[in-house]
Amino acid sequence: MPKLLLRDGRAVHDAGRWTEFLLEFARGQARACAFAAYLLTLMLLTHLWFPSGRLHRYDLLFAAALLFQLFLVLSKRESGRETLVIGLFHLLATAMEVFKTSAAVGAWRYPEEFALGIGNVPLFAGFMYGAVGSYMVHIWSRFDFRFHAWPAAAQTLAAAAAIYANFFTHHYMVDLRIALLVWVVVLFRRTRIFYRIGSRRHSMPLLPGWFLVAFFIWLAENLATLANVWVYPGQEAGWCPVAPAKLPAWFLLMIVSFVLVAQVRKPRKLNGQCCRP
Repeated sequence: MPKLLLRDGRAVHDAGRWTEFLLEFARGQARACAFAAYLLTLMLLTHLWFPSGRLHRYDLLFAAALLFQLFLVLSKRESGRETLVIGLFHLLATAMEVFKTSAAVGAWRYPEEFALGIGNVPLFAGFMYGAVGSYMVHIWSRFDFRFHAWPAAAQTLAAAAAIYANFFTHHYMVDLRIALLVWVVVLFRRTRIFYRIGSRRHSMPLLPGWFLVAFFIWLAENLATLANVWVYPGQEAGWCPVAPAKLPAWFLLMIVSFVLVAQVRKPRKLNGQCCRP
C-alpha cells in the first residue's frame, strides 16, 4: 500500500507538472502570435460586418496592420534589425503575391476592391507574411531557442533561395517541390531545437516542429479564405476547405522566414557558442 500511495503521489505530481508546462507553453505561444491573431480576428470581424462607405475593407486592414507593426517597434518588442528582416520577408512575399495573382498565373485572387495596392494585391497582404516573420522572432526570444547541428549559414540561405525561386519557376518548368523537401530533410535531419519553459529546458527535432507551425498556418489560411480575404480557384462559387496539398508549400515558405530570422538571431548551442554541426 505505501508503494501504491507513492505511485499515486508521483502521478499527481507529474500531472501537475505537465499542466503547468502546457499552460506556460500556451501562454508563450499566444504572446508570440499576437500579430497573427490580431490580423486574423480583424479579417473575421470585418467579414461578418463592415460598414458601406468610401473606406475599403482591405485598406482598413492595411492601416490596422501598420499601426500594430509601429506599436511593436515603438514599444521595443522588436529590435530594428528584427523589423528589417521581417520587412524583407514582407517584401519578398508581396513580390510573390503580385506574380501569383497576375492574369497570366491566377493562382488565387483578392475578390474585393482596394485603393492601396500593387497590381492585383492589396498592400495589407504583405503583413500576413510579416505576421509569420513576427511570430518567428518572438517565439525565438520567448522560448530562448538553442540548437544542435544547425547547418552552416551558406547552406541554409542557399536552400531558402531555391525554395523562394521555385514558387515562381514551377509555373514554367518542372516543380522542384519534392526535391526541395528532400533537401530540407537532409539538411536539417540532425538539427534539434532546445527551448525553455519556466526554469526547465526541453528539446525536440526541428523538422516536426516546423511541420506543426505549417499546419497551424494552414488552419489560419482556411479561416482567412472563409472570411473571403482571398479565394482560390474552386472557392469562387462557395467556400470549401483549402486542400491539405497546400501544407508542403506553407512548410517551405515558413522555412524561408525562419532562415531569414536566423540571420539576426544567430542560432546558438546551449553553451552560447555559434551552432555548427
